Amino acid sequence: MRRIALLLEYEGTAFAGSQLQPTRRTVQGDVEIAWQRFTGETSRANFAGRTDAGVHARGQVATIDSERDYDAQTCRAAMNHFLADDVVVRAAADVATAFDARRRASSRVYEYEIEDGRLRSPLNRDRAWQRERDLDVNSMSAAAKGLPTDERDWAAFSGPVPEGYPTVRVLHRCEVHRSDPRRITVTMEASGFLPHQVRRTAGALVDVGEGKSTPEAFIELIDGAPGTAGPTAPPQGLTLMQVHYPPGVIDWTTGCAGDGTEEF
Repeated sequence: MRRIALLLEYEGTAFAGSQLQPTRRTVQGDVEIAWQRFTGETSRANFAGRTDAGVHARGQVATIDSERDYDAQTCRAAMNHFLADDVVVRAAADVATAFDARRRASSRVYEYEIEDGRLRSPLNRDRAWQRERDLDVNSMSAAAKGLPTDERDWAAFSGPVPEGYPTVRVLHRCEVHRSDPRRITVTMEASGFLPHQVRRTAGALVDVGEGKSTPEAFIELIDGAPGTAGPTAPPQGLTLMQVHYPPGVIDWTTGCAGDGTEEF
């Protein structure tokens, strides 16, 4: 038995999320079906993190166990043959059989995209939150930089969680910049994220950008009651960009697409 890691990219619009759900299309379901068609094996795919319906990924990581001896490049190419056009395996790699994609991760990086100051664009509606008002990106950036980067309880920025669910995380960075004249990118990296944490952060930052709140009031949200920060931004602006692991845990280069120069 071997364990194979898959680096996944997907456009989340048509998915009900990453995790299996009865009678609904999910990324996990598509990956497991493609693996069965490729190998004849029925295997469970385990993901580094959960993404909601409509959320995208550039660097999601999943693992799957197999008794087959196909090399990593063959696994990547065969999976992409069986997968639909809105999900692709960017790379594949053998990992230790005890490797856990979720627990072994050292951090996750998300980006949230906002378009502002122009009429809504139907062509971009599935990839960004569209706001017709001009946003004050400097105030948003100042607010983001004020978030604490030590171990904190982020329950105020969380969606509903089960009783006793741990809500303490370490935020490594929260950055806001204008990536083009009508697009703002919010980048967040943390040891892990609570449900809707990035989307609630983005929603609260837009309130700052629209002048409904201030950077000082934004920082104070962290001390609020569970689920009080927000509003929750819509899912289509959110992309899981990368899952980081300690050095040497995964070597994507042996089973990657193209000439191996792509950044993972």
